[in-house]
Amino acid sequence: MPATLLALDLSTAHGSIAVVRGDDVLFRATFQSERSHNAQVFAPLREALAVVGDKLTGIVIGNGPGSYTGVRIAIAAAQGIALSRNVWCVGWSSLTAPDLDAPASYHIIGDARRQSFYLARVENGRLLPNLDIVSADEARVRAADCEIVYTFDAKPPLGLSLLSAKPDAAKLAQIVQSLPADELATLIAQPLIPHYLAEAFITLPKRPTP
Repeated sequence: MPATLLALDLSTAHGSIAVVRGDDVLFRATFQSERSHNAQVFAPLREALAVVGDKLTGIVIGNGPGSYTGVRIAIAAAQGIALSRNVWCVGWSSLTAPDLDAPASYHIIGDARRQSFYLARVENGRLLPNLDIVSADEARVRAADCEIVYTFDAKPPLGLSLLSAKPDAAKLAQIVQSLPADELATLIAQPLIPHYLAEAFITLPKRPTP
């Protein structure tokens, strides 16, 4: 029997939850949330788990890049369910699973904050490792050289003419279930961590005036 996977992506304001078994999507739910994933995710998550019953094989979360808070909530929920159900959980790039009929290969541009932008390429469900953080001017130039460019941002950055997409949890599950067994085993052994675009920016407190 094919594996039954629970998948969730909270890396953007568009939350997505799905249950997938083989080619069948048994459950799919989406919701819109700017900063309250923790308040909205649990009702559809309970519905998804009711559909799964005792057949759950593993859990897939979209690990971003995107909302730090949303991805951390997805990780916490996945780890809690995995522990209680004694199943594995893995992370996979949210950028590989647009909710559009995407081609096998495409580029993505998104806001990386602090006046910078990220450029990435996906090929056959895999995010290539050479993700670049560039200036606004370079992002415009490089976008013009790409044939198919998506953005997962709520608004296309820099006024560029891009294809707007949202992460689809069902697609994430389908990508992971198609991985070779040895690659999946390696993935399961890795810790669940968000995909950070840059090191955390920490403002140090000022020294008190003597």
